[in-house]
Amino acid sequence: MIEEHEIVKEIHYFEKPGKENTNKTLELAVKRAEELGIKYIVVASSTGETARKLIDLLQGKKITPVVVTYHRGFYREGEDSMDSETEKMIRERAIFVRQSHILSGLERSISRKIGGASRTEAIAEALRALFGHGLKVCVEITIMAADSGTIPIEEVIAIGGRSRGADTAVVIRPAHMNNFFDMQIREIICMPREKR
Repeated sequence: MIEEHEIVKEIHYFEKPGKENTNKTLELAVKRAEELGIKYIVVASSTGETARKLIDLLQGKKITPVVVTYHRGFYREGEDSMDSETEKMIRERAIFVRQSHILSGLERSISRKIGGASRTEAIAEALRALFGHGLKVCVEITIMAADSGTIPIEEVIAIGGRSRGADTAVVIRPAHMNNFFDMQIREIICMPREKR
């Protein structure tokens, strides 16, 4: 018997991570946002392909897409991962955030140069190893969006994956970088069972 104060929801599990899960991940995220009355969906997008799919799904809905992408120079010095035409289209139809990775940033540069690992990188690796790359991305982009002032500190949905596409979606209460441990992952909507 379900008590009055309990919530029973399904979690959708994909066998393996990967971009082939993108469409289903986006559909599940939008559906849960509508059920909860969530106003923002934060999505990671390097090339803009996943962002474009989410924006199309949200057409006519009262949910704002927030697209978070890599900082300039992530792949090559002085270059963006997203072409300018795609970025322009996204900026016209969504909130756009380009920012340094919160769970690596300068720390990764130091580790690459002189070795060792930082506490920040340890947190990122723990999230990645235990819950998968997509969940680590969800945590990271939510902080990036909150720190840029594009989302309020209230429940949002975050969508992430690895490299291309999406395979993880969560209901999350954001926090700013300086209050990392105030963040709460409140629901897992979908994620891969296999993490690597």
